[in-house]
Amino acid sequence: MLTERLVSAAVRIGSRHAMQLEPAGEDFILPAPRTGRRYLLYVHVPFCPVLCPFCSFHRVELREDKSRRYFPALWRQIESYADAGFQLSGVYVGGGTPTADPDALRTTLALIRRRFGALPISVETNPSDLRPGIADMLVEAGVSRLSVGVQSFDDQLLRRMGRYEKYGSGMQVRERLRSVAGMFPTLNVDMIFNLPGQSAAALERDVQAIIDEPSIDQVSFYPLMSTAATRRAMRDSMGQAAADHEARYFELLRSGLERTHRPSSAWCFSRHGGMIDEYIVTDDEYLGAGSGAFGYLDGTFYSNTFSLARYEALAGAGRSPVTMYRRMGRRERMRYDFLVKLFGLSIVKAELEEKYGGRFLRAMWPEIAFFKALGALRDDGATLSLTESGMYAWVAMMREFLSGVNRFREQLRLHIRDENPAAGQRARRLAAEALE
Repeated sequence: MLTERLVSAAVRIGSRHAMQLEPAGEDFILPAPRTGRRYLLYVHVPFCPVLCPFCSFHRVELREDKSRRYFPALWRQIESYADAGFQLSGVYVGGGTPTADPDALRTTLALIRRRFGALPISVETNPSDLRPGIADMLVEAGVSRLSVGVQSFDDQLLRRMGRYEKYGSGMQVRERLRSVAGMFPTLNVDMIFNLPGQSAAALERDVQAIIDEPSIDQVSFYPLMSTAATRRAMRDSMGQAAADHEARYFELLRSGLERTHRPSSAWCFSRHGGMIDEYIVTDDEYLGAGSGAFGYLDGTFYSNTFSLARYEALAGAGRSPVTMYRRMGRRERMRYDFLVKLFGLSIVKAELEEKYGGRFLRAMWPEIAFFKALGALRDDGATLSLTESGMYAWVAMMREFLSGVNRFREQLRLHIRDENPAAGQRARRLAAEALE
């Protein structure tokens, strides 16, 4: 698909430029909160019981001593945002696997509630943590959206991913999902399409499983997003992904899900609405708490250190753990809003015109005209919205944008001691290959 390749290449080049962050010195200060504005808080818990080969997120194997040192520093950073006067619109807890240490997570959510009040909270988990003790704790903590990393219900794919042994068969996962049905306003499952070895028939069965499980309120169907490190790991265990299947597979899942679900973003589909994974769509600005967490405030994109030891030393002492940042120019901020807001399916023109002093539409007219010519955008005068073909164009662009973020994560791992003893020198070698 020539159009997709051109669009992906453009976003890939732009992402490399956008991810050229500068070191934050000791005198670096985040922008102050603005009166009357509320911000989403992203909390990163990097611990996982076992590391999956396809995952590019900042994560380390769970060890009790590491968790015991990490969480007090995380709590101190969360407190620092409250002390600075930030008010929140919601909370998203990601990882890693946030429920890997349920007691520490309970304390974290209680702290947030005490300092910021009752808020919509989304928490990620895995199928093995869908058990009464953890689920009941999350309900009591006020979690409004539980997002379960399922990836596929296909047993053959689960075995290749190393998830069958960890989380059981596809049918067992479905039974666990049923066990928490109705406990949370939104139960989301994260799925992946275009996995190595995934057939169209296997994807159709996954879509049908989503449709047939009334316990599943929402599904986020991510395209495979790999980096140099994860490509090597996947090739060893799963084989090579076929890039030319992506557009066809997306149309297959989109058309299949439309019988029971409505799109909430270009790759999230909901039966009844609710919070979505892509808080960057719904929240203009967000705070990052935790090692490796990103934030975006008043045009400043920033990253906390990826080193657990350094994070604990800095945040634990009440100092800023931000180690990299970028001040985005006006044009760069406009393009960012154009990408992420349309990923949420539509843009209200007047809102972005007001935000940019009446300059947004004039500055972005080449991009708007280009995507209109492709049939990706519909313009009704007041809004710009994605067409069905536009949904896949934005899936491809967001895949490249987030892959750029993942490449940045790999670069930062070069500058810290390996946090995962089992990986050893191999992890550093794979990260170095990402820069070649």
